[in-house]
Amino acid sequence: MKILVTGAAGFIGFFLSMRLLSDGHEVVGIDNLNDYYDVSLKTDRLKQLEPFAGFTFITMDIADRPAMEQLFLNHRFDRVVHLAAQAGVRYSIQNPYAYGDSNLTGFLHVLEGCRRSRTAHLVYASSSSVYGCNKKIPFSTSDTVDHPVSFYAATKKANELMAHSYAHLYDIPVTGLRFFTVIGPWGRPDMAYFKFTKAILEGKPIDVYNHGKMKRDFTYIDDIVEGVVRVMDRIPQGTDSGNDQAPYKIYNIGNNTPVELGDFIACIEKTLGKKAVKNMMPMQDGDVPATYADIDELMADVGFRPETSVAEGVERFVAWYTRYYS
Repeated sequence: MKILVTGAAGFIGFFLSMRLLSDGHEVVGIDNLNDYYDVSLKTDRLKQLEPFAGFTFITMDIADRPAMEQLFLNHRFDRVVHLAAQAGVRYSIQNPYAYGDSNLTGFLHVLEGCRRSRTAHLVYASSSSVYGCNKKIPFSTSDTVDHPVSFYAATKKANELMAHSYAHLYDIPVTGLRFFTVIGPWGRPDMAYFKFTKAILEGKPIDVYNHGKMKRDFTYIDDIVEGVVRVMDRIPQGTDSGNDQAPYKIYNIGNNTPVELGDFIACIEKTLGKKAVKNMMPMQDGDVPATYADIDELMADVGFRPETSVAEGVERFVAWYTRYYS
């Protein structure tokens, strides 16, 4: 198939593109290569994809309407996997306009491109952050998600509503995936596990929020990619929710095994063979005490089952980190 991957230079986009190319598909990857984090990490990811004959990369901002319109005119995609977004909960408090441009306007351009070209299936990234401070765990896709506690989460909830409206109005098959804290090699430097590893190796203190009592459903990148690939070929045919027959589906994709932050740090310490100097801090604005994915639907529909433990994921990340930054 010919597949568009937005955010192809990003963490998940890179690994997904690698998997699709290895499976023999043609991939057109786009990314604006912004400086939210180290651009050289993004370009080094792309260098791993360049040897594949089926890979085409275009530097492009999804918020650029004319460029996006031309992209869909130039190519006929069998699938679109939309991963490009302005990430980060805390940065959304500092710079909300970046999230409006990328996560809202940019997503609208993707939806319009799929509508005009009658794309057979759009798969897009949502986030576990839409659950906010929901008390019921594990989080289920049937739970109410109307109380986001960060603007980032609000844009992801908006994406789900936008996608559903396009599925309903234009009969475009759309599947949303609520990702739960993704970890692994080539990850994002703004993520806690990346920051912790860097600081511990450099002998610098780490800030441990909520005094290490938060829980996260850390999910290894290979498991995430496997889930995305399986979902791509399960095209929703319509839901039977009241009078709604839109070809639309939402899944959680996580490890289904939440780990307390203190234990996660201990896992990093053990792997590095070095103790962390910890600054115990209160909860940050926009953060949530726990995430925990109910993945029963994903398991039932596509046979998804996470295979990589948190300890294995940390070991693989640390091995990559020490090699890459040596």
